[in-house]
Amino acid sequence: MSEQIVIFGLGPVGRAIMQQMTAAGRSVTIAQRSSPEDLPDLARFVACDATDLEAVKRATSGASAVICAIGLPYDSQGWARDWPKVMTNLLAGCEAAGARFIMVDNLYMYGPQTTPLTEDMPLTDHGVKPRVRAEITRLWQAAHAEGRVRCVAVRASDFYGPDVPQSLLGETGLAAMVKGRPAQLLGAADLPHDVAYVPDVARATLTLLEAPDDAYGQAWHVPCAQTRSLRQIFQIGADALGVPLKLSVLPPFMLPILGLLMPVLREFKEMRFQSDRPYLVDSQKFAKRFWNDPTPFEVGIPATIESFKA
Repeated sequence: MSEQIVIFGLGPVGRAIMQQMTAAGRSVTIAQRSSPEDLPDLARFVACDATDLEAVKRATSGASAVICAIGLPYDSQGWARDWPKVMTNLLAGCEAAGARFIMVDNLYMYGPQTTPLTEDMPLTDHGVKPRVRAEITRLWQAAHAEGRVRCVAVRASDFYGPDVPQSLLGETGLAAMVKGRPAQLLGAADLPHDVAYVPDVARATLTLLEAPDDAYGQAWHVPCAQTRSLRQIFQIGADALGVPLKLSVLPPFMLPILGLLMPVLREFKEMRFQSDRPYLVDSQKFAKRFWNDPTPFEVGIPATIESFKA
């Protein structure tokens, strides 16, 4: 059977996966609600609302693999309403097509932890967004365990990269520095915090796409560059720009106050565990099986800065 890969969602990670695939001469189908304006020749578009089961089945018909790189709006109510439906539909589409399923995921499902995150940590019931991530994890795990769909998850920490504005290091970070403004942070600047580079997330996703069946039915953490504090990461950015580092750190206790004026900030309250303690990702499992040469910050940060300059 010829290869037919369908990527749901053309956000930063979905786009990076598409770019790496087409650069290697592989064709890909992009499924989402709106048509992208700049698809490469080897990519085609199919209109699909992932909350619509019949639309998902049409988009996945004949697929050999489906990659979920969907990013829903950062809203707890919307996540609780839509993510279980999206996951159920994607799994149904894969089952009907006999396609593999690769879930590009974050690390929310572990909830608050005080040690480096490992793939075998129990799923959390903390908050709304972490609990929803745990719920949809159980859905793909059940589909795999029942033999309905071969499923795997690639999990990444906070990510950054060229043309990634909605990120810890994005619009309010490196992009602000490009414009001569201080980088803004929520929480501590000097705690160690692992960050993943979007092209590395895409590379890891494609690694699992090609992996044998015994790699499925489980999750894998994307390797990150050497652990640094956010201050150290932004210092690399300042050095690349040739300017002094300027940081503006928002203390967590200000969240409830600012949330009255900026509703989006309310969504971060349940996620404070990502910034009030060391946030470390253990990727030894992936490194031992596949590769362990993630892009160093000294390469990724300047590349990201150049994209924001453009």
